Amino acid sequence: MKFRHAAAAITAMLVMNIAAAQTAAPAKPAPAPAPATTAAKPGANPATDPATPGMPTNETATVPAGTPGADATAAVKPGDATAGQGKAAACGACHGMDGNSTDAQNPRLAGQSEQYIVRQLTDFKAGKRQNPIMMGMAAPLSPQDMHDIGAYFAKQKPLPGVADKALVDQGQTLYREGDTARGIPACMACHGPDGRGNPGAMYPQLTSQHARYIEATLKSWHDGTAWGDDAHAKIMPSIAQKLDEKDIAALASYIEGLHTNDADAPATR
Repeated sequence: MKFRHAAAAITAMLVMNIAAAQTAAPAKPAPAPAPATTAAKPGANPATDPATPGMPTNETATVPAGTPGADATAAVKPGDATAGQGKAAACGACHGMDGNSTDAQNPRLAGQSEQYIVRQLTDFKAGKRQNPIMMGMAAPLSPQDMHDIGAYFAKQKPLPGVADKALVDQGQTLYREGDTARGIPACMACHGPDGRGNPGAMYPQLTSQHARYIEATLKSWHDGTAWGDDAHAKIMPSIAQKLDEKDIAALASYIEGLHTNDADAPATR
């Protein structure tokens, strides 16, 4: 019961923050609808014969702003980090105001790509990725909200993590070389040598990510969980199922120690 109340309270806070961000600046007046286009008479010469009023045309009409349903089809602009800061305020309760969460079970979002964050929020909203709190948080978000929030966190800097010295060698080998005998590709092939990821392909940044979160995620994939229903969502489960517990622990620790300015020597403790 307490869990549900907490989730509802956080969701309500998010809705209020989004509303405040959207009303902070005065709304621009909607442009006047364009004059109706008329069609030419059957068989007429378009260069010389006038069109007949009221006849249908092959042109696609533009839906004026403010028309019911227009927002659902409107083009989404690139994320606005300034607007996203206000919209992401409620996210700070779990992920940190700057995207550096203090609870290792909640992922760091600082420096994560806008595209990847949008994909995850979209999947949470559609129920393709299951998490009661995040599904509730994503429910009121529009595509533009998601892009703005993603842009804000993408601009934040992840705090450096550290790896366990006892696990570095095994983790480094798997991350940089993989294990061809077991069909395990090198993690760096998609996530980069320093864990920056590949925004275009929506491969996430891993740099300094909490080992506890990485370990829990890999175990979840190992057990058959998938984040989505497309081919992209099946990549990591197919790899994680080939990892054993020691592999997962070593990789998770190594990844936490990855720093973008020192890719070849992760920090250790």
